[in-house]
Amino acid sequence: MLLDAGLPADLDDVPAFVQDLEQRGYTGVWTSETAHDPFLPLLVAGRSTSRLQVGTAIAVAFARSPMTVATTAHDLQRHTRGRFVLGLGTQVRAHVERRFSMPWSAPAPRMREYVAALRAIWAAWQESAPLRFRGEHYRHTLMTPVFAPDPHEWGAPPVHLAAVGPAMTRLAGEVGDGLLAHSFTTVRYLRERTLPALGEGLAAGGRTREQVSVSLPGFVVTGGTEPERAESAAAARSSIAFYGSTPAYRPVLELHGWGALADELHALSTGRREDRWTVMRDLVDDEVLSTFAVVADPADVVREVRARFTGLVDRFTVAAAVAPLLDPA
Repeated sequence: MLLDAGLPADLDDVPAFVQDLEQRGYTGVWTSETAHDPFLPLLVAGRSTSRLQVGTAIAVAFARSPMTVATTAHDLQRHTRGRFVLGLGTQVRAHVERRFSMPWSAPAPRMREYVAALRAIWAAWQESAPLRFRGEHYRHTLMTPVFAPDPHEWGAPPVHLAAVGPAMTRLAGEVGDGLLAHSFTTVRYLRERTLPALGEGLAAGGRTREQVSVSLPGFVVTGGTEPERAESAAAARSSIAFYGSTPAYRPVLELHGWGALADELHALSTGRREDRWTVMRDLVDDEVLSTFAVVADPADVVREVRARFTGLVDRFTVAAAVAPLLDPA
């Protein structure tokens, strides 16, 4: 199993951080789309290293046109010498409509079309193919020389798709180069829900499991001292509570018989209590925490990750704050 890391938020910290990871044997680094742009740090990371893969996990697809994403991905693939991975996610309806002010529609069919549009655009640039993509949601039929970037030797980047539910997971197996499992998952959910759905998608696409990489950005609770470990546990509980309050992620809790917890978290998240996020955090008890997170001393984290996830995922990503504490070997 390969070990990856998230990137620090401050761009000034990225060069030294990624150079250290590369020297210590990490495979790749990933950015997410939360408070910062997911693409910009990857150019810095890619230009500061020679081996590390760099990727988005994830960029919100439906917040952008396929053309704008295709352009950015094409440039990053060129400037990282073929080490870029485009990880896309749908986000949930409220964020797409209310945060990004973009239209919402059935996510799996739209994402299928989105990936096809990206590949048609890249083919137009890399292979001089006519751009004649016509879909229900996207139409790309104009490409003149002044707007077409030059082809490069590294080709189109791989496209990984984020998924929690069965429809998106099947789609990743059918058309994606990789599956980005959500951090809000468990060994049982991976084994009983995610991988069977992925297998269905692979079968539909006439593909094998070896053709699709499965990555998991997992929760890790660790620290060199007891206060550090307590702080790490509190952060993980907060994240688990936040995701657990989202109806789209309820099936993960339901599988473990924690539907009542999902109801309570959701009710608190939509209420008006000023301390609701603290109360929600405290609802995540030790059993829930240890089911979602690897809880171990720094020297034992990698061994525990491999014991838990070998055979289920191909890559495991740790947070930027955790990465310097671990030895990938």
